Amino acid sequence: MMLNYEYPPIGGGASPVTRSLAEQLAGAGHDVDVVTMGYRRLPWLETFGRLRVFRVPSLRRSPVRAVTVEMLSYLAAALPVTLELSRRRHYDLIHAHFLVPTGPLALMVGRARGLPVVVTAHGSDVPGYNPDRFTRGHRLMAPAWRGIARGVDAIISPSAYLCDLIQAACDVPVDIIPYGFDARAQAAVPKTRRLLFVSRLFPRKGAQHFLEALSGLNLAGWEVTIAGDGPMLEPLRQQARSLGLTVDFRGFIKGPPLDALYASSAVFVFPSLQDNFPVVLLEALSHGCAVITSGVSGMPEVVGDAGLLVPPGDVPALRAAIMRLMADEALRETLGERARAQVARFGYATILARHLDLYTRLAGERPVRTEHPWNHSTNP
Repeated sequence: MMLNYEYPPIGGGASPVTRSLAEQLAGAGHDVDVVTMGYRRLPWLETFGRLRVFRVPSLRRSPVRAVTVEMLSYLAAALPVTLELSRRRHYDLIHAHFLVPTGPLALMVGRARGLPVVVTAHGSDVPGYNPDRFTRGHRLMAPAWRGIARGVDAIISPSAYLCDLIQAACDVPVDIIPYGFDARAQAAVPKTRRLLFVSRLFPRKGAQHFLEALSGLNLAGWEVTIAGDGPMLEPLRQQARSLGLTVDFRGFIKGPPLDALYASSAVFVFPSLQDNFPVVLLEALSHGCAVITSGVSGMPEVVGDAGLLVPPGDVPALRAAIMRLMADEALRETLGERARAQVARFGYATILARHLDLYTRLAGERPVRTEHPWNHSTNP
């Protein structure tokens, strides 16, 4: 059983990571049931071979962000569903994503059914990670958070940076397994002179610093595109107008339109102040973008030598890096070649094997089931 309150088409970076892992497991012959949050008219159940996605009712109102009451509505609706699924379905273990809010649900079901529980932490569920959200909540629930961290059988961190944060908050063992990424061969697409930023639009992501760095630059012949949605969208529009910048705000896009945007963009700029293992960096690398990002937290672990690193919040340094890449096509091409080599390090051939090794350690060797031991009714 896999649990995440966010799963495509809703959610941020951990959402496609969860789907990719679930699909890889199913493709390797394992039965995977995902229980996630319902949203609008998304179907209650979708089946993709050995992967089934159950969506429980929730109060969620936005595809990109969930507030506390919406997360709690998922937990309340998911508990009876997961208990019933685990009664009928002989799972080997539960893999939850996020220590909070999903960890408590996984622990309750795991203890009720005698199943091992592994949790992947993604960032905002770890104290000290996110200055934009949950700071007060983490302080209030610190004892409960430590109880969850100590209660699960294993914790996975995608980066050494996040591992250190987890262990600073609670002295528990942590397995570091980077996010897997299916870097499919990309057709060669001519690069447009475009400076691209993609992310959910929170202050921490640094889009405001990106716009400030562009102020005063000669952008003749270059496009500036920001793709994403969130509470900073309107302030960023206003900032662009006040700076006299022409910016193409694309809003929230995913799938082929987003892939096409990456593929045709020469430079990807992601000046986040703090991030765990950004999926947007993996996506940009896979499309051969020349990358500029911050040299802190988990971002250097993702880009390696395939990007230019700048101090977080340092607008002059960011401006200098942008000017450097705008002026040097050969450097852009070199970084693009390194980018494709770097992202290959996170291929699922290795990442899936590391997950399976951990699962085996927790649950022991068990035969892969060839069919579901209960009927395929759409109601659990």
